[in-house]
Amino acid sequence: MSPAPCRRKSDRSLLLPLFVMGCRRPAPSRGTRPRIQGGSARMCRSRAPRQNHRLSVHCHRFLRSWHMRVLIAAFAHTSHFHGLVPLAGALRAAGHDVRVASQPGFVDSITGAGLTAVPVGEDHRLLEAMQQKGAEIQRYSANIDLSHPEVFDWDYVFNLFDLSVPYFYSVINDESFVRELVGYARQWQPDLVLWEPYTFAGAIAARACGAAHARLMGASDLNAYFRRAFLERLRERPAGQRPDPLRDWLAGAAEQYGVAYDEELVVGQWTVDMLPERFRLDLSLPTVPVRYVPYNGRTVVPDWLKTAATRRRVCLTTGSTGTSFTADPAVFHRYLQVLAQIDAEIVVTTDAAALREVGPLPKNVRAVGFAPLDVLLESCSAVIHHGGFGTWSTALYHGVPQVMVPHVWDTLLRAQQTAAEGAGLYLREGAVSAEGLRDSVARVLAEPSFLNQARRLRDEARAESSPQDVVPVLEELTGRHRDVRTAASTAQVPVA
Repeated sequence: MSPAPCRRKSDRSLLLPLFVMGCRRPAPSRGTRPRIQGGSARMCRSRAPRQNHRLSVHCHRFLRSWHMRVLIAAFAHTSHFHGLVPLAGALRAAGHDVRVASQPGFVDSITGAGLTAVPVGEDHRLLEAMQQKGAEIQRYSANIDLSHPEVFDWDYVFNLFDLSVPYFYSVINDESFVRELVGYARQWQPDLVLWEPYTFAGAIAARACGAAHARLMGASDLNAYFRRAFLERLRERPAGQRPDPLRDWLAGAAEQYGVAYDEELVVGQWTVDMLPERFRLDLSLPTVPVRYVPYNGRTVVPDWLKTAATRRRVCLTTGSTGTSFTADPAVFHRYLQVLAQIDAEIVVTTDAAALREVGPLPKNVRAVGFAPLDVLLESCSAVIHHGGFGTWSTALYHGVPQVMVPHVWDTLLRAQQTAAEGAGLYLREGAVSAEGLRDSVARVLAEPSFLNQARRLRDEARAESSPQDVVPVLEELTGRHRDVRTAASTAQVPVA
């Protein structure tokens, strides 16, 4: 389980047979390189990705183009949903029917993105579950350091799944959600189901109606990483002492609809991955890479962002999870006073009223309740954040150096990777002083190498295949699945 650099020589595309017989590859061009990757289970580190085996859709006359029904299954969570909107839009623009299934309370977010919503089940009660067991779950889901895989022994991985199943997975995929999603899939008959990585109901629904299905990954794939670690530890256990909480729950949910359990219900037939190649965990899973495109929901550019900044600008955003030093307004206020010693405008996306109740803010601190991050970061010289995928990816997209205070799930991994690439710094959550944060930001602003490396990573990230470029690949993979299914059905028809 020890992470190691990816062996790019082993990368091969499953689409290679489609591009033989008279299709000449054009010269590589940015943004036109969709491919499906597989490889050894290794962690990508700081090495420039190889350009070999990246196939251009300029030869798409060899790919089938046909009308698809695409059902996207995503539990109600704003940041998880925002990442998948650009691909959904690209599928619609290509002429496909796209519908998004989620809990009823999330309908406005879906329709606000210009997509068709399918409310299924009841609104989940994840917040209540986290209030009950959140602290215990964080013992296994916070400060995860893959550079020390020896920590992930049987007790660790078992407890991770033993807590995640009853207090997370089964809460957002409750009985009503699975039942109604399967019912709708059987009625609408989608050709392809794309599912958010925790929305396992999407995989069950796809299998129940015969559709192709894939995870739409907007994070570092710790789900598959820890599943593989769990299965390895499980095989080492004595016979009769091999409990598997995820399998037991998922198999029970699936069998009600005639679906037999296998690991495909956990990882999908393939994964559409928005993480740039350099940062991906290579876990030998079929992968369709796609460029991350920022989407912040329905937003309006505020007046103060309509004109160019008159001085350097630093954004401080805490995302939906926050950090220890931002939880208490009084403590956060002191941090801002120290940060204001930097010669820059400090823009804070937080509750401005709560901060002002503590006391007046320094003149160079602008507290705003909300600002569209995609618009804000293009004007920034640095960003301070918690390491969440949306903020991290948007900063990467704009080539902005990052100072991260990671804590939960995959945030520490990306912070370590970004720092190793020289595009930012990270500080351990819970051990961040106001002065240490100020000095880190000052260093990122003063040393040109951080900006240079951030721009290099920006160029690499933007060279990934765009959502529009990936659509023909999804059409082809879905068509292959349909062909196999049709052939299997034909083979079962008795000959008179």
